[in-house]
Amino acid sequence: MMTRSQKQRSKSLKPEPTGQERNLTLNEVRKFRNMIYRYYRKHRRNLPWRLTSDPYHILVSEIMLQQTQVQRVMGKYEPFIRKFPGFHSLASAPLRLILKEWQGLGYNRRALALKRIAQKVMKEFRGNLPASVETLMIFPGIGRATASSIAAFAFHEPTVFIETNIRRVFIHSFFHDKSNIKDTEILPLVEKTLDTSSPREWYYALMDYGAMIKNEYENPNRRSAHYQKQSPFQGSDRQVRGMILKVLTRESYLSEREIMRKLQMGSEILRGNVMQLQKEGFIKRERKKFTIA
Repeated sequence: MMTRSQKQRSKSLKPEPTGQERNLTLNEVRKFRNMIYRYYRKHRRNLPWRLTSDPYHILVSEIMLQQTQVQRVMGKYEPFIRKFPGFHSLASAPLRLILKEWQGLGYNRRALALKRIAQKVMKEFRGNLPASVETLMIFPGIGRATASSIAAFAFHEPTVFIETNIRRVFIHSFFHDKSNIKDTEILPLVEKTLDTSSPREWYYALMDYGAMIKNEYENPNRRSAHYQKQSPFQGSDRQVRGMILKVLTRESYLSEREIMRKLQMGSEILRGNVMQLQKEGFIKRERKKFTIA
């Protein structure tokens, strides 16, 4: 938790809004870094994926952390790594087994993407994850931000990227009383303040400071131009598809009628979601029955 003096120092970094790109002086950069590192030295989070430089382990953690809270990932990361300790084991594992281990994290497309990433790494890169951001972006489920974070955490590359906690820090610190803030306004500040000698630790420090801000202040990310409230999960098609996958990881080769009975679900709701799961490559149909692909 921040002391009153720490909060005052944090607020003192906020300039009045000008509507133009903020040019920081070297002294402002130094003060900002010192503030972030000072907090980090006292309050750093001991997260298991921070204890390794193994590119595979870091890839798994970054995919898990997409749109998912740290506490949920904490309970899944190490069991997943034990079950699939490297690219070879993940690439060769049945999707049914991967989805079973993934249960509880949601957004099952990420599990499918991880398997496909592992297969591509084994087939095209001799089992070694590439360090280049541009190359990482050709993998399924990896956009520029995730590619940049992997490059920073696994390969110590001084990449520039934004994720939710980093966005929160910069809006809180440099965009006082301004709304509709675009990431294109924030990225130059991320680049200007980046500790290029230690990008991995710097981004960890930023993320921990951002997590603190969420608890101590009204969420600054509400003032981001990219802020969106997450749509309700309960009753959504995403929930239905998750339920279908869950039942098919337990029992292979179920007919549409059998799935309907087990989930107590009408055919109209079920059919569209089954078709979507087939299209995405999660399930396949064999002799009028469905199974994990």
